[in-house]
Amino acid sequence: MKTSSNVVKLLTLSVAIGALTGLNATAHAETPQGGIPFGVYDPDGDFVSSSEVAIEHLFLPWEDVYLPSLNDADTYALERNRALLVTLEPWTWSRSERNSAKYLKEGIFSGGYDANMHAVCEILGTLQSPVTLRFMHEMDDRTGQFIWAGWDSDEFVRAYRRMVGLCKEDAPNITVMWSPLGNEDMGKYYPGDEFADLVGLTVFGLQAWDQAKYGHDRTFDEIFAPRYERAEKFNRPVAVAELGYVGDARYVDTWVNSVRVEKAEYPSLVGVVYFNFPEVYPWPEGFGMPDWRIKNQILD
Repeated sequence: MKTSSNVVKLLTLSVAIGALTGLNATAHAETPQGGIPFGVYDPDGDFVSSSEVAIEHLFLPWEDVYLPSLNDADTYALERNRALLVTLEPWTWSRSERNSAKYLKEGIFSGGYDANMHAVCEILGTLQSPVTLRFMHEMDDRTGQFIWAGWDSDEFVRAYRRMVGLCKEDAPNITVMWSPLGNEDMGKYYPGDEFADLVGLTVFGLQAWDQAKYGHDRTFDEIFAPRYERAEKFNRPVAVAELGYVGDARYVDTWVNSVRVEKAEYPSLVGVVYFNFPEVYPWPEGFGMPDWRIKNQILD
């Protein structure tokens, strides 16, 4: 976990995407063309004035965060007619041994984190914007980025059900997004229909990675299609919860002209949410931390 990067996320929440203080108040980044609803995680406020954005994405931990700032985020979203997607990460943003799988598991199963979940969800339940909760995301990831990923599947499902169940006591009207990375084994982590109103997936296109690992530029469809096929089996709406692409102008243009296009192959796709921020965890094998921001995504 990169504390410095996550502090930026904390500040993002505290100022409600930056725009409430006037940051980038005249900014208007272009959205990809198409009919699929579009959302952003947008700390720099590049999309503050965009009428094309339907979903505002927030990241927050369940410790060491000023939760009343969610009310400011709610106001921001209401003013722009946007729904809120809240990715709740079960760790602290301060340096602590609590940021380990061992402590997380013990705390969840002992009830030690019940108060944390209730504190967040009591506020989520009062917000006026439509709210989707994305909790313990990318549990099928194997890079070591998340302390809740790579668990025994039965153990994960039990933990996920317990905490989401607690949340719905305080916020019964929220939508719940179960959000794997999209790997082949994602299905074993499915918590059941009661705990998944829709399925979120992650899709990042990095041209340098594609060329080194696959020998060609991969398209959005090449990465997304197999993940969508795995998700569609659960008979739930599907969204791309985190989307990004970086490369030369031709590579980026190919993605821009694809990600929001309504296609017969993806009848259950209901939204794509762009991650408009630099990567917060290094890609393996020295590929670094790509800058996914739309203003920096085209490389020479």
